[in-house]
Amino acid sequence: MKKRKRRIRIIIILILIAVIGYFLYQNLGKKEEQEIKVISQVEKYGYSLKENKPKKYKEMFEELKKILNAKEIEEEEYAKKITEMFIYDFYSLNDKTAKTDVGGVEFIHPNILENFLENAQDTYYKYIENNIYNNRKQSLPTVSNITIEDVKQQEFAYEKEIDDKAYVIKVNWSYTDDSFSNYQREATLVLAHVDHKLYIIQLQ
Repeated sequence: MKKRKRRIRIIIILILIAVIGYFLYQNLGKKEEQEIKVISQVEKYGYSLKENKPKKYKEMFEELKKILNAKEIEEEEYAKKITEMFIYDFYSLNDKTAKTDVGGVEFIHPNILENFLENAQDTYYKYIENNIYNNRKQSLPTVSNITIEDVKQQEFAYEKEIDDKAYVIKVNWSYTDDSFSNYQREATLVLAHVDHKLYIIQLQ
């Protein structure tokens, strides 16, 4: 009986340790996320730049800010810039902390965001190791050069909406390391209007 009670006590202690460890892990992760500061914004469009973004992305954000703060906005330049920012942020995995840290989400249309996140976590982001404590040794890709190949406007229908002047943009890119040359390197994006703002509504 004593041995049985001791075994039960040990099992309970192990379960408690596991539960406490899990909650500590979750809370530490959330705390770290909360501490990431926003260092720049385009308030009218709801875009924000966090301090943990790579230097190249920060430079692109300032370029976007300049485009959107101009007296006359060149919409095609706006469309091309957020395409570049999306490609860089989504397909660069090395700066991501976990598979749930999906890049480029602020450029995705709200109607498809949930499905987009699920697909990303089940495919491209699936095998990213956790890096909350900056001790990951996994080799992951970083996007290098991005080239906009073609831009055109055409009618695009989605759900019950029709955008007469949606942007269809063909883009290709490379990676900083040739070992990732077999990863996706080209795509066609469709950007639709929601009032004055453009969102990615389709990615192929």
